Amino acid sequence: MPVGGRAYSPAWRDAPTFVATVGGIGLLPGAPGSWGSLAALPAAWLLLEHFGPWGLGVAAIVVFALGWWASASVTQRTGDDDPGPIVIDEVAGQFVALLPAALDFWQFALGFVLFRIADIVKPWPASWADRRLKGGFGVMADDAVAGVYALAGVWLAREFLA
Repeated sequence: MPVGGRAYSPAWRDAPTFVATVGGIGLLPGAPGSWGSLAALPAAWLLLEHFGPWGLGVAAIVVFALGWWASASVTQRTGDDDPGPIVIDEVAGQFVALLPAALDFWQFALGFVLFRIADIVKPWPASWADRRLKGGFGVMADDAVAGVYALAGVWLAREFLA
């Protein structure tokens, strides 16, 4: 399937593409990063509900590691440093952003919005990571940093607006 001038095998054909595109979500038309972030929200809710922030933190680390592996494979195969259909990085970053959130619609909405802003604007050092770090680690790193910015915003809102 051609996406952005590159050929991607269907997401179900190989494990790295399946993981990197979060089961094909990254191949949806429009804004793949937003689709990936949205896909992370119900998973984050369930993780927080059943395992608390520690469980969500462990999941963020596991998703980061899986994303690093999958993204390395896809970037090597496509020759693209950060292909749009890779959205596993948004899932990891969104999990980080929601670490301080309570099981509250508005805190999740704020975490989503702040993460999307930080991921798009890429304040330093996310911009540095985006430009300098390559391969699967580079794909994942800038979103993890953006997640930390959003985490700070969610925490501040929770502490001072509650």
